[in-house]
Order: sequence, then C-alpha cells, then structure tokens
Amino acid sequence: MNKHLTAISLITLALSGCSGSSDNLNNQQYSMADYYSVNKIDAHVHANNASTAFIEQANNDNIKLLSINVDYPDFPHIDKQATIAQAFAKQHSDTFYFATTFSMEGANTKEWENNVIKRIDSAVEEGAVAVKVWKNIGMAEKNTDQNLVMIDDVMFDPIFAHLTDINIPLIGHQGEPKNCWLPVSQMTVNNDKQYFANHPQYHMYLHPEMPSYEDQMQVRNNMLDKHPEMHFMGAHLASLEWSVDKVALFLDTYPDAVVDLAARMGQVQYQSKLDRQKVRNFFIKYQERILYATDLTHSPEASDVQIKSDTHKKWLDDWKYLTSEHTVSVPEVDGEIIGLGLPKNVIDNIYFHNTIQFFNLVP
Repeated sequence: MNKHLTAISLITLALSGCSGSSDNLNNQQYSMADYYSVNKIDAHVHANNASTAFIEQANNDNIKLLSINVDYPDFPHIDKQATIAQAFAKQHSDTFYFATTFSMEGANTKEWENNVIKRIDSAVEEGAVAVKVWKNIGMAEKNTDQNLVMIDDVMFDPIFAHLTDINIPLIGHQGEPKNCWLPVSQMTVNNDKQYFANHPQYHMYLHPEMPSYEDQMQVRNNMLDKHPEMHFMGAHLASLEWSVDKVALFLDTYPDAVVDLAARMGQVQYQSKLDRQKVRNFFIKYQERILYATDLTHSPEASDVQIKSDTHKKWLDDWKYLTSEHTVSVPEVDGEIIGLGLPKNVIDNIYFHNTIQFFNLVP
C-alpha cells in the first residue's frame, strides 16, 4: 500500500471507536452546526486571480485549498498561474497548497523532456505538492505525424519515472465524463449538458473520428500499469463518475491510487437519487481513497463578492449532502435528493486526512 495512505487506517480506527456496527456509525454524524469547526480541504480548485478573496472565504469556512495549475486555453498562461500560486503558498503556507503542470509546447524537440523535468523540480522547490496532466493529452495534442498524443506515450515515461523518484504525485484528468460521448439530450446531469453545449470542441459525440471513451480509459490504465510505483490521483472520479461500481473497480485495480470529487458531485447525486444506499456504501468502503474537491475557479474577471458567495454556497451544499439525511436540491440534478448522512470518521477522511496523507502536507 502507498505510504501516503497507510496512516489513514489508523486514523479511521481511532475516530470510529471500538464498535464497527452500522447503528453506531449512523449515530456519529456531523450537523450543519459543526461545519465551521471541522477541518476541511478542497483538494481541487483553481486560484487564477491575484485577489485574496478566495482564500479569505476559505479561511472563513475553515477550508484549506489545493490549487491546481493546468494547461487549459480558457485559463491564464501556466506561468501566470504559477506566479499566483507560488505567491499564495508563501503568504498563506498553512492554508494554501498548489500543484504545478507543464506545457506540451515543443514536445517534438529533444530539449522538451529536460525542460519539463527542470520546470517540475523548480516548482517543487517553490512548494508544489503534485503535477497535473490535462485532457489536452489524448484529446488535442498531436505529434509530428499529426496523430493524437496519448498519456501512455513513451515520451512521458522519463517524466513519470522522475515523479516516482522524487515522490511527487501525478494528478490526471484523462478523457471526459462518459456523457461527453452522448447527445446533449441524453446526458444525465445539467452541468454536463451546459458545458458540452458551450464547448463543442470537447463534445466527443460530435467527433466520431476521435478516440472512444473506452480508449481514453484504457490508455490511462496503460500509463498506470507502466508506472506502478507512481502516486496517482484520478481527478474528477478518474473520469468514471457515471458509476460508483466502476470507480470501485479502478480503486481495487490500482490500490495506490486515489480519486477526487471535483466537478462530479452532481454525478454522485444522480446515482444516489437512484440508489442512495449503494452510493453511501461506496463512500464508507472507500473512505480512505476519496478526496473532497469542487473544481471551484477564481477566474481573473470574477468579482470578489461573487467568488465568496459562490464558494461558500457550494461548500455548504456539499456538506449538507454528505453529512446529513436532509433533502437537498442541486442545479446539476433535477428533483430532490436525500443526503448520504455519512459517519463522522468517513467525513474526516474524505474532507481532510486523505488529502493530508496523499500529498504529504503539513496541516
């Protein structure tokens, strides 16, 4: 088992007490009143604005932030993202962490590999706790033969071997939600319908010439098979968000991997509306492998008032769904959903201990 994870089972035992009965667990739930006093980390956000409003709201909500740099055309250049993240990490070292990334620009040159490794090492010296690879690998970047570059390409092997050597995790966003390969009218959640309607370049239903969903998942797994010692977090429930059974199979297959919930809570809620107990059992069984995350983004044009309002509402809504058995309404899913009412020890793991352990953070 990954040494980033081994201590979590001890934490779980200490928090859950001597009895493991389901009745006992159900009686150990947090309330809404506990929200501010419980330590929390949002393990996948994007702080792309030099304003401290995002951090201020996080401090008010007793939430630490892990901001992830990503080579995304809609975001500022990765150098600008790095400047903001490194400054915040220095100024707010006890509440703000960041993950670096690298560009595919120049990947057809012999200098690219060394430049990427140098960039990663420099970022780690500045405090980076992980490296992110994005869906442009597999869905946009092409080699000199105009073939798509996939994440299992040998060009990445020295980079991932280096991450293994320096004990830095990889955060991977490969492929897209399975909804991406469906017509908008058949998609299961409203946020996917909106995103792919507005980003047709990533809507694979419109691009049958592109790799299938199954292909994307397979090349991600191929990469993990080649680098079994590398610590890996599958962002967005490892793009298996549509089925907690598939996420469970992924976690069983790769016992050193973890997944985050970023931008996929709606998919979880859609499934729990259909079978609440199944989803609840998934969270309890894999409580040491799931990281709370939202994908909240403080964009350069966002107002301080808006980012504070949006983040606070999202964090409270998720807390209510995960900790209580109240009925909730969310924009991602039509109709009402009953909260999961997860036990305290499960919440503590998902919201805090797993992220601390996996990224080797100093709380």
